[in-house]
Amino acid sequence: MTARTLKILLAVSVALNLFAATAFVTVAVTRPKVEERVEQQRRPGGRPPAWEVVQSVDPEVQQTVRAAMRASALAARPDFEEARTLRRQAVQAVTAPDYDAAAVRALLERSRTAELRGRARLEEDSLALFETLTPADRAALAPILSRNGPRGRGGGRGRGEGREPKVPMP
Repeated sequence: MTARTLKILLAVSVALNLFAATAFVTVAVTRPKVEERVEQQRRPGGRPPAWEVVQSVDPEVQQTVRAAMRASALAARPDFEEARTLRRQAVQAVTAPDYDAAAVRALLERSRTAELRGRARLEEDSLALFETLTPADRAALAPILSRNGPRGRGGGRGRGEGREPKVPMP
């Protein structure tokens, strides 16, 4: 190889290394911003998840709130399970050879009623919990009343055995 060829290869190598270093630094610097934007798009209105909101209060209050929310979710679980079961039945009824629109409509109506019953229980239990808190804690925990449950997003976790029920938080 001639000296000229070596100089050209060295220049190309330096340019590629500079490009790679610039790309790495750009990704490292902008990644947190991109992740934040993606998370905001996942949550309607940019609201934080209920469990994140609970972490904003004192640890003693956190324990009380978590226990109350867990108890409320477990109490409302049958309503949400009924809603999901009825919705699955409606989907099966739509695909059946003897399609009956009235039956599907009735299943969907019962599903909505069950879901609303579960949501009402969660909201009422939240309001009862708020009565026991200080004004500052109520203000900090108020976002848990927003309607941003896992509907339609999957939440990124599976429904394995032994897991807590996945119900929309009020």
